[in-house]
Amino acid sequence: MSKSGGSQGLISTSDVMLGLPSPPIEEECLQKDLARNIEMAKKIFLDCSDMVYRDIQVAQDQKAFLFYIEGIVDSQEIESQMLKPFIIGYVENEDEDSLESPQNTRVSLSQASKATTWGDIITGVINASVVLLMDGTTEAHIFNVKGGVRRGVEEPQTETVIRGPREGFTETLRVNTALVRFRLKTPKLKMVSFVIGDETKTDIVLSYIEGLADPKQIRDVTKRLKEIKIDGILESGYIEELIEDHPYSPFPQMQYTERPDTVTAQLLEGGFAILVDGTPFVLIAPVSLWQLMQASEDYYERFFISDFIRILRYMFLFIAIFLPGLYIAVITFHQDMLPSTLVLSIAAAREAIPFPVLVEALMMEIAFEALREAGIRLPKTVGQAVSILGALVIGQAAVEAGIVSAPMVIIVSLTGIASFTIPRFNLAITVRLLRFPFMIMAGTLGLFGIVITFVWILVHLTHLTSFGRPYLEGVSPYYKKNQKDIFIRVPWWKMIHRPQGTARNNNKRMEKGINGTPKPDKGW
Repeated sequence: MSKSGGSQGLISTSDVMLGLPSPPIEEECLQKDLARNIEMAKKIFLDCSDMVYRDIQVAQDQKAFLFYIEGIVDSQEIESQMLKPFIIGYVENEDEDSLESPQNTRVSLSQASKATTWGDIITGVINASVVLLMDGTTEAHIFNVKGGVRRGVEEPQTETVIRGPREGFTETLRVNTALVRFRLKTPKLKMVSFVIGDETKTDIVLSYIEGLADPKQIRDVTKRLKEIKIDGILESGYIEELIEDHPYSPFPQMQYTERPDTVTAQLLEGGFAILVDGTPFVLIAPVSLWQLMQASEDYYERFFISDFIRILRYMFLFIAIFLPGLYIAVITFHQDMLPSTLVLSIAAAREAIPFPVLVEALMMEIAFEALREAGIRLPKTVGQAVSILGALVIGQAAVEAGIVSAPMVIIVSLTGIASFTIPRFNLAITVRLLRFPFMIMAGTLGLFGIVITFVWILVHLTHLTSFGRPYLEGVSPYYKKNQKDIFIRVPWWKMIHRPQGTARNNNKRMEKGINGTPKPDKGW
């Protein structure tokens, strides 16, 4: 086999600089002359050092030419299923004058197609296919042999669970679609393909269950995906920002996950998923605020354990949002709300502090966020140690130096811990951002400022939608059936129906048992 190099180019720099108009290469058709086709192939892939070219003798009076991109194909499969059969077949049938259809006689690869234009050939090559050109024919044979070194299926790093499946999505699109197929063994599971990105030609799959997903939503998301015009898609975050309902809202309107079981659960509730080649993070929508507060383990543990954890999670959500602002408002404007002993204790701790409470809180919150970001970006072996030791050392040193008070360190620490209980990172970062306007309004207007900010956010949430679905669905608008899986989760044998507002075509999840409750055997 031979690789292309810069010396193999058929056009010079001076030819390119002339800027002469020429028809698009993609629209040109193949010629019967193999030499001209080879010349065109090397012209298109000029200065592509990862291209591999190979001349093959397929019959007594017929030659062929094979080319592909090294690194993204399975080289062993090419050698065993293409080159070896051609060589052995030629030796055994030297008297043959020509070979009409190699994909039916010699090559034993399952995914094969034909092309007559260079546009289809280019698409095949960049999508990890091998192209076979034959002398005397205007058709090219394209064989899909996608391979290369990619990461295997591993446990998700961003969504660890104690109980639940350990498989996580990878950067390979077909592996990800297979992980969903393994869990949903039904022909109703649809996988609609798109190619987005003028330069990257990124493969994207829209997945949904026919009969459960809302047809209007599927038509809407299909239209939004088709309207995307961009040079490249490198991660699913590109897609999220380009198709969401309210791009200026701080609240996430789509959920991303590395877990196939999470995607499957969303599909079973009438949602859809967007899988992007090259990233393990799959987008699922539509979502509500309550879904972003749920974790996979909520459905794998027994219901009373899940209920306790959920209630705890919502309590800490309010702590993460309101605690710093409430502390600032009370200490600055409403000291009479606290017991006298506590007021005296806080006043003694703040006696030598030169900054107002608001400035003190902002300093500590920004320092805490910086430490958290440093812990994420540093290598895992030192990241956790730096974040923990940094918080302890800086906090203790700041208190001893009289820059901040000990109660403020406690407030910031509790707030940080509370934000870690939110299961979805995109919602957790939103809560961390909203904390600052609450603190500023509390420092200027006291409790009245907190109330104004809360009402503003509440109004914003009631107007927010995710692909037309209300963001607070179940509470606003209120659906009685949805209360079984918002703030608590009832036992599985009571969750007979899917959430109201989703899966409108088939709202029933399972058959109702005897009196709605499982009964023990009489022998017990």
